[in-house]
Amino acid sequence: MMSDWWNAPCRPLDETARARARARQDQLTKPRGALGRLESLAVELAAMQGSERPRVECVHIAVFAGDHGVVEEGVSAYPQAVTGQMLRNFVRGGAALSVLARRLGALLEVIDLGTVEPLQLDGVTHLRLGPGTANFTRTAAMSEEQLRQALAAGRDSAQRAAAGAAQLFIGGEMGIGNTTSASALAAVLLPRSPSLPVGPGTGLDADGLQHKLRVIQAALALHGSHCREPLEALRRLGGFEVAALVGAYLGCAQAGIPVLVDGFICSVAALCATRVNPGCRQWLVFAHRSAEPGHLAVLDALGAEPLLDLGLRLGEGSGAALAVPLLQQACALHDEMATFAEAAVSDRPA
Repeated sequence: MMSDWWNAPCRPLDETARARARARQDQLTKPRGALGRLESLAVELAAMQGSERPRVECVHIAVFAGDHGVVEEGVSAYPQAVTGQMLRNFVRGGAALSVLARRLGALLEVIDLGTVEPLQLDGVTHLRLGPGTANFTRTAAMSEEQLRQALAAGRDSAQRAAAGAAQLFIGGEMGIGNTTSASALAAVLLPRSPSLPVGPGTGLDADGLQHKLRVIQAALALHGSHCREPLEALRRLGGFEVAALVGAYLGCAQAGIPVLVDGFICSVAALCATRVNPGCRQWLVFAHRSAEPGHLAVLDALGAEPLLDLGLRLGEGSGAALAVPLLQQACALHDEMATFAEAAVSDRPA
């Protein structure tokens, strides 16, 4: 596939801000390292934001939605109509992510990339790349043009976040069948492993899980030899919303916006993004370890240690939204704690 914007360099981290933040941490009234990962989070955010005292007050959340042709194979416990129904729920404020975004005071945008049935909902950006992806057990999920448009939709969201001075970006996803797509994509991106990264998704029973595994194996037999390049793997096995997440993560890294990555599907998109442009990895913070079995292997491949482990498997970006207060507290401690000199407290000898 012809190279394009996604190959542009990602913004380098600010090492001067990192050093200053690290020096400040070492002067706060606590034993060095006593706050564990909260200290390193503050320092990493300082390097990302180019500020000795980072902030996580302006949060931009984008939910990308799309339907999946592979649902024809019976891989989901829910009907495909749920994708569109959940879009209504997002903008009406009833979805889990809607509640969390409201509590955070975050901007929430909902982007419909293509549902089976055309929708026209107030509060939703409808891009309509097609009536969902094609059934990837029979053909490629997307055309090259659809892939480009989906990637660009994610980049455009990142650019809107940058224009709004966002200090943190969260990408979410909605699409019945998308754990099947993400599992197939992970299978070709991960190092060789003894088992496929396949889990129950929305709640399949044991028979449903075995059927889902057979469907993914059929897709890999059809496409596997053509998936040596990450974007070609994404085109053949991904979804519109997964591709948009890839574009968003790359766009954020190029614009210099820290990203908080959600669960399994978002982490697969992050893995694909790092294979396309490795420089984006340093802009990614991983929110949680989900209950989806394949997530651990994806996190290992990314060298990621997530912040939370709550048994979540909802998606939407909800786990990332739950982790935002942890980042905010890390920044507050970094900014508001007194130094030894300010508090007239004796530091340990150098």
